[in-house]
Amino acid sequence: MQSRLRVQGHPIQPMLVTFPLGLFVSATIFDLTDVVGGPAILGEVGYWTGVAALVAAALTAVAGMVDLWDVPGDRTRRTAIAFNLVNAVMAGMFLLTCLARSHSPQRGASAAILVTELVALAVGGVGVHLGARLMRQFDAGRAEAGGLEALAGSTGEIPRPWPSR
Repeated sequence: MQSRLRVQGHPIQPMLVTFPLGLFVSATIFDLTDVVGGPAILGEVGYWTGVAALVAAALTAVAGMVDLWDVPGDRTRRTAIAFNLVNAVMAGMFLLTCLARSHSPQRGASAAILVTELVALAVGGVGVHLGARLMRQFDAGRAEAGGLEALAGSTGEIPRPWPSR
């Protein structure tokens, strides 16, 4: 399976997934420090980091939906759909926390918001597991399709990426 969205031969969606995940983790860390008594500005930074994560998650979801068109209708497709749904649930939970905080002047976190974010990160952990399984399935499909023979030239050698000295 080849992804429709690629940069120099590499699929974009696996690269994009790291941005919302990292931003969601960062937002939770900022909110944790706000809840345990850190400066109030950290709650607002956590809020805006969560908003940035939601934007990144939306872009990642679009790339995932485009790639889903090319996934064959077998176990790999079910894993890809589950991966996208789990990530959507995580983003939806963070969206709820951002909406709950959007009307307060300081946009600080509360214990309930922090618990919701931690549960969302646990859901995101399931998404990471599914993403790793998905990559293994894609790699296994590529190895079965061509094997090492596909990498080797007609002489049976694996070509070097740089000239020998």
